[in-house]
Amino acid sequence: MADLEAVLADVSYLMAMEKSKTTPAARASKKIVLPEPSIRSVMQKYLEERGEVTFDKIFNQQLGYLLFKDYCENVSDEPVPQLQFYEEIREYAKLDSAEERNGRSRQVYDKYVMKELLSSSHPYSQSAVERVQAKLMRGEAPSNLFQPYIEEICKSLESKVFRKFVESEKFTRLCQWKNVELNIHVGLISLQITCSHTYDTLIRFHPQWWKAKE
Repeated sequence: MADLEAVLADVSYLMAMEKSKTTPAARASKKIVLPEPSIRSVMQKYLEERGEVTFDKIFNQQLGYLLFKDYCENVSDEPVPQLQFYEEIREYAKLDSAEERNGRSRQVYDKYVMKELLSSSHPYSQSAVERVQAKLMRGEAPSNLFQPYIEEICKSLESKVFRKFVESEKFTRLCQWKNVELNIHVGLISLQITCSHTYDTLIRFHPQWWKAKE
């Protein structure tokens, strides 16, 4: 978890610096410090009012996904094997060549579909199985081969895991980072307003400066 926090801190810091376009000296400042966990109640209400506390919103954000994954792997009192299946599918979909996908598709199918079918523990629909099998039998391995499973995995995670995640300390951590993100956004707006005001003032009271720029 310490490694994850370090990465998130560095990423957040670099993103903030890139957006603000500040001076080189500012880039050498310290990492962003997270607010206290008590910020959760305020931020959760803020996010809920804006429709941000939903599975789709959080799962499809990089930070939200990382913390949700961390919860599934290290906190959840029940195994969440469908998340590993999801990641394998995503990695498969990134393959560029049909040759690579042909080999990998069979590996993913054997590990997450056939193995469970043989043990009668496959938790997904027969429709998803048949759609994938049909394409494999025709020798097809498109990048979206396992898309039927993506849809069912997400539905499963949303109904069985997401609510517990929202009740966990991992969601508290997400609220802390969202507060940092919000403060950065507000700071950038303030900076833009200040810069705009300064620019207007220069034009108004120092027209010779404007003429020199032209």
